[in-house]
Amino acid sequence: MTATSQTKYTLKLVANEDHVDDGDPKVMQLANDADPLAIEVCLADVERIDLSFPKFTDGRAYSQAFLLRRRLGFKGDIRATGDVLIDQLVQMERTGFSSAVLKEGVDASAAQRQFERFSGFYQGDAIHTAPHFAT
Repeated sequence: MTATSQTKYTLKLVANEDHVDDGDPKVMQLANDADPLAIEVCLADVERIDLSFPKFTDGRAYSQAFLLRRRLGFKGDIRATGDVLIDQLVQMERTGFSSAVLKEGVDASAAQRQFERFSGFYQGDAIHTAPHFAT
């Protein structure tokens, strides 16, 4: 089986105007400098965690997403917010994000084309941890 046949992208793209932050207790905002391993909230009660990219050059949210998925086993929605660029979407999904809020004015179809550019990967990721050649 080739790496190409195993790759399936599921990152949900959210238009900026559709992203709602209404204080829902099942939605958690995690500060960019917070340690996910120090969270004192029961993650079983949380449906979505919003992680912020204050600038596209600040990648701490990648590490937070990876820790939430792999070490803490969070199964809910991990959403990228802030300065989200379309060329970062594939890496966001591979590190554990399940949705991303597109900046205002970004065309969702242009963002979706990012996933078509990469047909597969040999190394594992936050969701599929084993290398694809070791199946």
